[in-house]
Amino acid sequence: MDFLTFMSVFLLLISTSCYGLSENHHGDEEGGLLVVAPAKQQKEFDYFLLALLWPGTLCQGTNHCCSANACCRSNATSMFTIHGLWVNYNDGTWPACCNNGSNFDIKKITPLLGGLQIYWPSLSCNLESTCDGGKGLFWAHEWEKHGTCATPVIWDEYTYFLTTLNIYFKYNITKILIEEGYIPSNSEKYPLGGIVSAIQNAVRATPLLVCSDGAVQELRLCFCKNFEPQDCPNNVTPEEACPRYVSLPEYVPRSLGGKRSIPWSSNREAI
Repeated sequence: MDFLTFMSVFLLLISTSCYGLSENHHGDEEGGLLVVAPAKQQKEFDYFLLALLWPGTLCQGTNHCCSANACCRSNATSMFTIHGLWVNYNDGTWPACCNNGSNFDIKKITPLLGGLQIYWPSLSCNLESTCDGGKGLFWAHEWEKHGTCATPVIWDEYTYFLTTLNIYFKYNITKILIEEGYIPSNSEKYPLGGIVSAIQNAVRATPLLVCSDGAVQELRLCFCKNFEPQDCPNNVTPEEACPRYVSLPEYVPRSLGGKRSIPWSSNREAI
């Protein structure tokens, strides 16, 4: 069974209202099923945030290459890729590293690796920090820091990654923008309000955009605990704020040879 067929037969549905889950859940599941963060209790989160990256902007800062770095691939990508599915509090803070015992195990997500390498790639050669103070894959960082705090909605590593992919495909932001005429370009600038409106009309909620030097770097979608879209709070810093007109730079692979050649390093993220 190929990856897209596999994805099509699973859609996570949770029949709760946006605020239908108890807000006084502190991580101890009765019955001995799971104890979250035994050394550091953290209250239950309020909403999900799906963070998407725009490689055309991020990859401009690439200064060395390895095979794990998607910025260095010869097959150019012109779509948003996944940064992570995060859990936040309404006050602008968030829980993190809720269960140091739930260390990332790549074997648990073997059926998803084909899709993760395409839609949730690392855009760096650097190993990421993990909750035990070590270094690991980009996916390990996202699961241990954010995924372990997603209870009682998401309980395990496999469901975290599968759920994130499902949401990503259901709300295909790249497709939404292209259909409205927002095409990746290294010369065009687009009205920020138009991009926001296009997403609002399709998703029925307001996204949040993060920019770097006038270029879209990250796009965030917010969801209730039942994964119904909700408006994202406008809490970007002045440095991250987008101007009235923004660019969606076209991705240019950082290839070998020529003036754009970048040194290659040993690949510590290889699977």
